[in-house]
Amino acid sequence: MNSASVPGTGLALGAHAPAAKRVSYRFDLDGLRGLAIALVVVFHVWFGRVSGGVDVFLVLSGFFFTGLLIRRAESGEPGWVAAVLRRTLRRLLPAMVVVLAAVAVATFVVLPYTRWAAVAAQILASLLYVQNWELALTWSDYLAADPSVSPLQHLWSMSVQGQFYLLALAVVAGAAWVCARAGRPDLVRRTVGAVVAVLALASFGYAAHGVSTQQGWNYYDSLARGWELLAGAMIAVLLPALALPSRLRLVLSVFGLAGVVLCGWIVVDGVNRFPGPAALLPVGAAVAVVLAVAAGQDGPVPLPNRLLARPVLRWLGDIAYPLYLWHWPILIFVLAERGSPRAEVVDGSAVLAVSIVLAWLTHRWIEQPLRRPFGAGNAGGVWPRRVAAVTVVALLVPTVAVSAGWQAVAGRADPRVVADWVEPVRYPGAEALASGVRAPREPMRPSVFDAHLDVPPPTPDGCIADWDTRAVVTCTYGDPDADRTLALVGSSHAEHWLPALQGIAAEYPFRIQVYLKMGCPLTLAADATYKGQRIPDCRDWSTEVIERLGSDRPDWVFTTGTRPLDSGGDETPADYLAVWSALSDRGLNVVVVRDTPWLRRGTVRYRAADCLAGGGDRISCGMRREDALAPVNPALAPASAFPNVFPIDLSDAVCEPTLCSVEEGNILIYHDEHHLTASYSRSLAGPLSRKLGPILGWW
Repeated sequence: MNSASVPGTGLALGAHAPAAKRVSYRFDLDGLRGLAIALVVVFHVWFGRVSGGVDVFLVLSGFFFTGLLIRRAESGEPGWVAAVLRRTLRRLLPAMVVVLAAVAVATFVVLPYTRWAAVAAQILASLLYVQNWELALTWSDYLAADPSVSPLQHLWSMSVQGQFYLLALAVVAGAAWVCARAGRPDLVRRTVGAVVAVLALASFGYAAHGVSTQQGWNYYDSLARGWELLAGAMIAVLLPALALPSRLRLVLSVFGLAGVVLCGWIVVDGVNRFPGPAALLPVGAAVAVVLAVAAGQDGPVPLPNRLLARPVLRWLGDIAYPLYLWHWPILIFVLAERGSPRAEVVDGSAVLAVSIVLAWLTHRWIEQPLRRPFGAGNAGGVWPRRVAAVTVVALLVPTVAVSAGWQAVAGRADPRVVADWVEPVRYPGAEALASGVRAPREPMRPSVFDAHLDVPPPTPDGCIADWDTRAVVTCTYGDPDADRTLALVGSSHAEHWLPALQGIAAEYPFRIQVYLKMGCPLTLAADATYKGQRIPDCRDWSTEVIERLGSDRPDWVFTTGTRPLDSGGDETPADYLAVWSALSDRGLNVVVVRDTPWLRRGTVRYRAADCLAGGGDRISCGMRREDALAPVNPALAPASAFPNVFPIDLSDAVCEPTLCSVEEGNILIYHDEHHLTASYSRSLAGPLSRKLGPILGWW
């Protein structure tokens, strides 16, 4: 009898249990796994949000794996730890290697070479089961490529599971050793249960706190996700001792199945709420379905569990792991080719069909042959195993070698090395637009490879608070001994003006005091977001910064006064006016600069370097000015109500009359989708100085 499995495990509820304690095979959990993967794929392809299916997978993984470990530990079988490790790796790695090799090839064919290093890093992270930390750190690193378009984003959950397996193995093995030394091997289950309960409560509390403080990190954090796996682990500990009435099991079954199916519709913003308390819905639903059937209990199997045991859902459950691995990269590569944020009916159906076919082929020719030891079976079964093993190794070696090699060649360098790359005669940059300076033909600087390094000083200096830093971080630039102070305040879109301000301060000395936080313009709104993800501490940070400014008393505050609209153009949000009012109440003078255009086609943002590397040029990779900017600076009208607020607009030093290109005066304007390169910012010193001079009165 084959063992029931969940994505990433393939472990059976009854596998390896002593004959007297063997429980019935749970076909319904095969079907639950199949239903969960169907929800995951459908929601990813057509709805662009989470369904709760991954949370169901995590519960099932904790349930099956912990149950296996406890049964092995209670059996007293020598060498069981090594056997479990071999079994788990044999079930996890082969399909993963096949998909990662395919992603490496597709990346080379489909994506621009500026994206290869990020994908290579994630391939290695996925093989080492630390992809969730790679993505968490990428989110924390505001200047990295957007992890939401990574073809390997979905493998964070496999990394969380892999880390859980190691922890669970250590805990159960440790409990077995302690109980054996104490002469009480019968206490293994109780000991494990106590540890699981404590860890689950701690993890849930940590996850609940993280939703309101660091959700960008929290979503990928193994410590926050742990309680979902531990919920399944606790059921594995308790289930043999449970005897629930038939009516209660029916209620659990009905509401459990309903919760699994409806979760994605009830919790529509799961990416901003999971794995916090909102995840109790999919987790609780999965637990309820598991509890609805237990060995030795009287009464019929509840109807919802019988429905889950239908052949179609069980078949989907069989291919759930490879289907999970395949569907996301196929979807991302299709969207990359189409340049669309969503898959329409035809494209989505094609993604679904290809994913299912590849998942079945992977299951049939890679997973199944390798699920038995090499010495098992007859000769007819040995050759498929050998062919599958050779195929996996043949794919693994070059994939690792190429990924590691590309990382070594295109590894990140110190951003400070870019500082002296350009000179104004050959590289006039913004002055080519603002003053009509002719630019000789020179290679563009920075290059598409170096663009991500050309960042303003606060980033490498650690002088901008990241996503997970609530504290106000401040540093001094310009002339620290000057009598006059300008406070540069807000998000990275305020930060990228610092090189221009430094250029001015070198000629007309003044101190520049920075108060910066990633993704957080000064705002008193409670629902601040960046790229659709909440930044819960942005308002608290802004409130403290405003108070600090009131006590520090800079001569001027410099911040952004507009933001882009996805529908086209730009605006001054209402919450900016509340900030201007708060600064006015403290008697502070404020310069609000119009934000620079954000590169996007419709709602799809893109990096300038990627577009150029993909064969575009400075014009085709740019935007029409009318799509990027409103005809008139949106800050002008609202600023007229605030005598201390002075709007300025440098758009004519960034955009031509009808076009916002990605390169002017031989300098690349953007180092990503919407941040100025430090080189272009430095070239803005002249135009900015001419705007600020009459306002500040310092020169």
